[in-house]
Amino acid sequence: MNKSEFVAALSRHGAMSKADAENVLQVFRHTLEMELPDAGKILLPGIGTFVVVEKTARKGRNPATGLEIDIPAKKAIKFKTAKVLADKVNH
Repeated sequence: MNKSEFVAALSRHGAMSKADAENVLQVFRHTLEMELPDAGKILLPGIGTFVVVEKTARKGRNPATGLEIDIPAKKAIKFKTAKVLADKVNH
């Protein structure tokens, strides 16, 4: 499912216009962008948890040249699905 199909489904299930559904999606994304860096963790019961994790610096290899490169430390976002949602997908 791509974004436009998801917006159409959100519109259908939420009994709202596609424009309103698009707005809900954009507000959700913006809220994650603004709050996750400071909060470090956002728990959405029945959906899952967004967590900011630290990735340490490491050595890597350029696949094109085979040369070893330094990969700097960075922050990444992990998402862990809630058991309720995972169970619904698996049944």
